[in-house]
Amino acid sequence: MTQFCEGPSEARSPDSREGQHVALLMANLKGGGIQRIMLHLARALADRSHRVDLVLYKAQGEFRESVPSAIRVVALETAPRWMGGLHAFRAAPEHLIQLAMPVLLPRKSHGALRCLPALVRYLREERPAVLLSAEPDLNLVALWARRLAGVSVRTVISEHIHLPSHLRYGADRRKWRWRFIVPLIRRTYPEADRIIAVSRGVADDLRTLGGLPPELVTTVYNPVVDSELAKKAEAPIDHPWFKPGAPPVIIAVGRLTEQKDFPTLLQAFAQMRAQRQARLLLLGEGEMRRKLEALARELGVDQDVSLPGFTSNPFAYMARAAVFVLSSAYEGLPGVLIEALACGCPVVSTDCPSGPAEILEDGQYGRLVPVGDPAAMAQAILSTLDAPPDRGLLQKRASLFSVDHAVEQYLDVLLANRLQVRIRTLEPC
Repeated sequence: MTQFCEGPSEARSPDSREGQHVALLMANLKGGGIQRIMLHLARALADRSHRVDLVLYKAQGEFRESVPSAIRVVALETAPRWMGGLHAFRAAPEHLIQLAMPVLLPRKSHGALRCLPALVRYLREERPAVLLSAEPDLNLVALWARRLAGVSVRTVISEHIHLPSHLRYGADRRKWRWRFIVPLIRRTYPEADRIIAVSRGVADDLRTLGGLPPELVTTVYNPVVDSELAKKAEAPIDHPWFKPGAPPVIIAVGRLTEQKDFPTLLQAFAQMRAQRQARLLLLGEGEMRRKLEALARELGVDQDVSLPGFTSNPFAYMARAAVFVLSSAYEGLPGVLIEALACGCPVVSTDCPSGPAEILEDGQYGRLVPVGDPAAMAQAILSTLDAPPDRGLLQKRASLFSVDHAVEQYLDVLLANRLQVRIRTLEPC
């Protein structure tokens, strides 16, 4: 049974930009960038008197306690793998060949597929005006669920990652089913009412990879900077590295995964550490923790490297750090880079696909270095320490990525043309 964890339940308002029922489909509430962005959006929508559901297939994670009481958390029941696959086939029998390899044949299915039956029931029972999803698996499931539910719900999907890079370098590349996901995306994504891409780079590659009509894809920068960020940045921190007279602290924030390429950052830090005193603070948690700790010892910098884990307030550290470094192999639009700018922290970033070059205006607001180049990264960090930019200028740049600005753009996409919702009615399951 689908669990309605908390939050108000009210009658739906008439179609307008006022008081709409908006459902945000997410995997979980773990401390990742997508979750942080979707929570920003959920809060902003609720503040504008919209009824907001966070629809999850795992109602757990570090951000669970950060969900305001005005937002309802809906935990979808997971069905057996075969039932999820059957629902996917019933939703798109004409795509049997494309469904077979990535969806029907794998022995272990993605959790999103297993929540498909429950999502169908949710759409039929709750009938939200709008459904917004993020991530490829959830985007596919959202579109299939609308087909099966046979209800008029405007379905908007969003891509937060650079899909070609994710398919080539991401952890999912080891799962052979992902090699066959692109044909399914090409067949299914065009059914969305709109597709939101979080950067121009993501939009361009999504149009090319997915063969999508240009007018279907809209670029909307993530809602990142809000009034709470400035308050959190001023919060006190109890850490000996930030005492007056201590060596400068280099900071990085993110999940400890291959995508973030923290090994390159550690190698760069070791090279720059040979030239001047500094310390490196990695805020985040993930499966690469032990490998990173071992690499720090191997490089001889473990006494100057700290991995304290996840924190719900990295901004207080950013505001006091000398340099923030984004070392990722790929991104979509890295909100953490924008957050560092908003805290007035000088930044160094890889020129990865995609987002950093757009955020930093091709290097005007922070140095860009090639992906996987520790020597270039070390030199960029040293140069930034020697000649830091004006912090006020960085904060002004970050203000272009405010929650208020992004939410207005999201509302234009989510609530526009409600009478033009695409719908294909199927027989009840």
